[in-house]
Order: sequence, then structure tokens, then C-alpha cells
Amino acid sequence: MPFQYLEYYNGTTGLSVGVNKVLFSEQTPFQKVEVYETDTWGNLMTIDGMVMLSEKDEFVYHEMIAHVACFSHPNPKRVLIIGGGDGGTAREVLKHPSVEAVDMVEIDEAVVRASKLHMPEVGDFSNPKLRVLYENGLTFVNDVPEKYDVIIIDGSDPVGPAVDLFKQEFYDKCHAALNENGVLTGQTESPWVDSYHESIQSVFRAVDNVFDYSRMYLAFIPLYPTGMWSMAYASKGIDPLSDEVKARIEAGLKDFGSSLRYYNAEMHSAAFALPGFVRDIIR
Repeated sequence: MPFQYLEYYNGTTGLSVGVNKVLFSEQTPFQKVEVYETDTWGNLMTIDGMVMLSEKDEFVYHEMIAHVACFSHPNPKRVLIIGGGDGGTAREVLKHPSVEAVDMVEIDEAVVRASKLHMPEVGDFSNPKLRVLYENGLTFVNDVPEKYDVIIIDGSDPVGPAVDLFKQEFYDKCHAALNENGVLTGQTESPWVDSYHESIQSVFRAVDNVFDYSRMYLAFIPLYPTGMWSMAYASKGIDPLSDEVKARIEAGLKDFGSSLRYYNAEMHSAAFALPGFVRDIIR
């Protein structure tokens, strides 16, 4: 029988999605992973009752968290994704011809399994360049055997196992795990939700402390709380709005730009233009 999925982000204000049936539901040692067949958005994955992605709008998040980082770096070869068990971020990273190896460190095997079963078009799990490691990303970055050019933090909201992804110690370790010119991106919640502000500020204080460049950028994802979503960019010496990066984007998009539905050269630059109230959060 059809019913509604409800996610509240402030009191009883939130999101409602029509659901035809539950496709997957599993309480793991870490969290509750569920997949619903919806009436509008294709299949929808939630973790602990919070939307992670839907088949219809996932391309926005995955394109923006991956390509801003990979085009900013002059020659990304080794990429680390922390989280990202649905596979969408890895899919986008692997479109870059220079990328030779992607390590995806996902704490919960059930997320990957649910995605493969019920969102098979999202991930590119058969790509030989992709290695999936079922480990805790927080401890994985303690001592990486070989440094990375790009690190993408594709974690869930700051509750449960993901809460430490918003702290200084973690970003110190990520900085150490990056090569010269290393670039980092990560999701940092919605500026419209007051309860997220502390986590947003924590991330930007952390990256400001250790990286040469740190900036917020925005994407608009319908099924995330309020639709406006923020992301962090940080790097060891690369300005994401430099002429060098813009030239790299123009050249690179000739290879696979036709496969993208949100990210483009204009969107890369525009995403870093912040409304005044958003600037005030991280100022």
C-alpha cells in the first residue's frame, strides 16, 4: 500500500515523498539503511531516516562533489573517496582520463549492497580502477601507504559514524594524506537549517587552519533539506577560480561534458558565489 516517507529537519517541518513500497531495509552495526520505490523520484536511499540520494536527482550532488575537485587539480591520478557507498561519486571521478586509481572507503557494506541491488545505474563498481574498502575512513587516513591527489568526503549528516568527519583532527589527517597540490572537497549540509550551522562552521574553521585555499560552494538538490546544499573546497595551493583551472575545465569537458547534466564551466564558477546570509555563517 502506498505511503509517505517523511524527513523532518526542524520540528515538524521537512520533506514528504510518496512511496510505493520498501525495497530494502537493514539495521547494520552502524546505521539503518533503507531503499524505497517512490512515486516521483525513482528509488530513494535513506540512512537513519535521512535522504542520501534518489535516482532522479543524484547527478547534481555527485557531479558537483567530484568535478570541482578533479578539474581543479592539474593531474589527478590517485583519488580517495571517504564514504560514497552508493558509487555515484566514484562514477563521476572515473570519467577523468588521468585518474589511475580510486579508493572508496565505506564503513558499511550494506550501503554498497543496497545500491548495487536497487540503484544499479548509480555506481560503476565493475571499473577496474575502483577499489572498495570496508573500513572506517577516520582511521584509514591516519597512515596512508601512498598519498592522494584528491580526497572527497562523501559522508552522511553529522550524526552516528559520520560525526567525526566534521572535526579538526580529521582534516589535519586529510591534509597529511594529500600530495603537493592536493585538493579536497566534502559535503557540508544546508545553510538554511540552523542546527547544521555548528557543523558547517567546524569544517570551515578546520580547513582554514591547514589548507592554503578554502571556500564554500553551493549546489541545489531537491530532496536534500531545503534544496540548497553547501560543499567545502580546500587545496594546497590551487585557487578553484583561477584562469588555469577554468582552461582545464573547458578542455576536459570536450571529452565527457555531454554526459553531465548539472556541472559545466559556468556552474563551476557560479557555485562559489555565495548569498550574504551564507557568507555570514562562515565569516
